[in-house]
Amino acid sequence: MRLLWAAGVPIAAYLAGFWLYGRYLARAFGLSDASPTPAARVNDGQDFVPTRPAILLGQHFAAIAAVGPIAGPIIAGAKYGWLPGLIWVTLGAIFIGAVHDFAALVVSVRGGARSVGEVFRGLLGPRAAGLFSAFIWLSLIYVIVVFTDLTAAAFVSRPEAGAEDFGPGVATSSLLYLALGVGLGVTWKKTAAPLWLTTVIFVPAVFLIIWAGQKLPIVFPGDALAQQRVWDVVILAYCVLASLIPMWVLLQPRGYLGGFILYTTFAAGVLGLFFGGQRIEFPAGAPSGAPAPPLFPLLFTTIACGACSGFHGLVASGTTSKQLAKETDATLVGYGGMLLESLVAVIALATVMMLAPGSAELKGGPDEIYARGLAHFMAVFGVPFAAGVTFAKLAFATFIYDTLDVATRLGRYVLQEALGFESRRAAILATLATVAIPLVAVFTTWHDAAGRPVPLWKVFWPAFGASNQLLAAMTLVGVTVWLKREGRNAWLTGVPAAFMTVVALSSLAVLAGPWVAGLAAGRFRPDAVGTTGVVLIGLAVAYLAEAGRAALAPSRPRA
Repeated sequence: MRLLWAAGVPIAAYLAGFWLYGRYLARAFGLSDASPTPAARVNDGQDFVPTRPAILLGQHFAAIAAVGPIAGPIIAGAKYGWLPGLIWVTLGAIFIGAVHDFAALVVSVRGGARSVGEVFRGLLGPRAAGLFSAFIWLSLIYVIVVFTDLTAAAFVSRPEAGAEDFGPGVATSSLLYLALGVGLGVTWKKTAAPLWLTTVIFVPAVFLIIWAGQKLPIVFPGDALAQQRVWDVVILAYCVLASLIPMWVLLQPRGYLGGFILYTTFAAGVLGLFFGGQRIEFPAGAPSGAPAPPLFPLLFTTIACGACSGFHGLVASGTTSKQLAKETDATLVGYGGMLLESLVAVIALATVMMLAPGSAELKGGPDEIYARGLAHFMAVFGVPFAAGVTFAKLAFATFIYDTLDVATRLGRYVLQEALGFESRRAAILATLATVAIPLVAVFTTWHDAAGRPVPLWKVFWPAFGASNQLLAAMTLVGVTVWLKREGRNAWLTGVPAAFMTVVALSSLAVLAGPWVAGLAAGRFRPDAVGTTGVVLIGLAVAYLAEAGRAALAPSRPRA
């Protein structure tokens, strides 16, 4: 069977889902351009900036499409085979993930562009809002820890790779990419240059820096671990700076440029799938003889961002809602943005599907499998393999950068909103508090049960996926109560909320179970995943109880 057929079905389903279900949701939520959005009302040039849909889609998509839709499907595909993951990213995105993103964006816009946690404060009560804010902040810590470590690992020099030691050059290209984003932001702010002209100038420059990066690689002294920790500090310092500067300086222009990188990976992936002629070599089910954790519920949390992601709701209600120029733009940006991310997951899964079981490529990390797979797709059109790998790795780093600074900014928003502090000094302190735990984590050495060192992102990935899905469930529960209070169809989010709640709580219970069993037997040992898993379950159950009480309140008639 060829990859063409396996990829064509999800793409057709996404198109149908957008035009049919996306439009139905717009009517069910009562979207209208009659009332100005918070971005249009406030328009302070700092956080509230009405933005054209094409630019906002690129910025929103770049912020949500981190390595989750790449790493998750690759990890799950290698464990469970490609078919279960392909079904989940297709149906899950259309009926759960995109609904979640769209709903969070609309609820935030209707609530003055406040975060979903603050919107739920008035809806569910202060206790539920406090529990939700605490859960959000802890989930953002997971995001920053995992993605910082993945990015740093992608930049490390690995001499054993010989001519394919692309990491240091990708590091250079990524820094040049950030500088290019600042240049575009200043150009937009200080000149009257039309969008088409800046696009013609800056977008080709993005591809030029891919070539330039390999000519000027950045290599820090020391072994791989020492280099990685230097990059960890550099990346976290970037997060602090990027989360404090106005959005027009970096976030918006970098997101716009990053969108073109993502669109190019789409083009390379989709055209490679359709015209590359590759056959599916990997089994549809779990490879024989390969032990895998239980398919349910862990498949649904291993593949988080490609099908449904609670982090998206934070982006939608934290930064995107402050830039939505018209309510009706929410369908394209919120619902459509999630479908685009799911297509990233399909392409990532395809890079596993073309590999034979036991092949050497499967021993690499998700970034290596993805980059090499995409390079094979691009080779169909005459792109040299090395250039294809470099481009794919830059795209990988771009996904992470775009999410890291947004996650840090959102962590600042959550702390400031929860504590009621709005000063500039409070913003700095909230940002530093958000990156403090990740800074400690990246300097801690982690080991598996056999005592072997384990990459930090591998330690935290299972709990990251489960907490991310549980955050989505909690957001959907809050939106369901909101729809009921508004007299609208609460089943649209109620059914997805119930499914995601069962999946996420079950996954956290599976992950925390060994640690809890050890405690019951009198064996206490520090366990980041087990400890935080229990804390997250407690916060979620308490929140759900508060939401249940709020749901019993009578609905108000729809105007």
